[in-house]
Amino acid sequence: MNLPTSCASTDVESLYSDHHSWLRGWLARRVGNAEQAADLAQDTFMRLLSSERVPSSLDEPRAYLTTVAQNLVSNLWRREKLEKAYLDALGQLPVNLAPSPEEQAMVLETLAELDQLLEGLPAIQRSAFLLSQLDGQSHAEVAATLGISIPTVKRYLVKALQRCYFADISFLA
Repeated sequence: MNLPTSCASTDVESLYSDHHSWLRGWLARRVGNAEQAADLAQDTFMRLLSSERVPSSLDEPRAYLTTVAQNLVSNLWRREKLEKAYLDALGQLPVNLAPSPEEQAMVLETLAELDQLLEGLPAIQRSAFLLSQLDGQSHAEVAATLGISIPTVKRYLVKALQRCYFADISFLA
C-alpha cells in the first residue's frame, strides 16, 4: 500500500496508539455492539491510512477521529436500513420466486453501491431516480408521485445518471 505524503504511517500509528481504545469505546456506545465497534474503529484507521486528505498534524485528534468514524456509522446504518427494506420485500415474494442466497447477496451489494453513488443528491432527486429505475415508473408517473413537473423529473434523472456514469462503477463489471 502506498501511503500518501500527507499522512505518514507513523502519524497514524501515533493516533492509533493514543486514541484507538477511546474510539472503540465511543463507537461501542454509539452502535451498542462491541464487535461492530472494533470493526468500525479499525475501518476508521484504515481510512486514514488510505486517505490523501488527512492533515499531517491535528489540533483535535479525537474530534477528527469522531468525524471519520461517524461517517462510517452513518454508512453502516444506511446499509442496514437498505438491507432490511430489501429483505422485507423478499419476504413478500412467493418462496418459489425468491432469489438464491448468492443472488440476494449480489443484489444487496449492488444496492449498497448504488446508495453510495446517489448519496450526495437531494432526497427528491434520489427518489425520482429510484422510482424510474427500480420501480419502472414513467416520467409522468414519477412526476405525479413526487408532485413535480415532467421536465423536472428529466433534470433529476440526468443528474442521477451523470453521477452513476462518472463514478467508478467497477462493481457492475
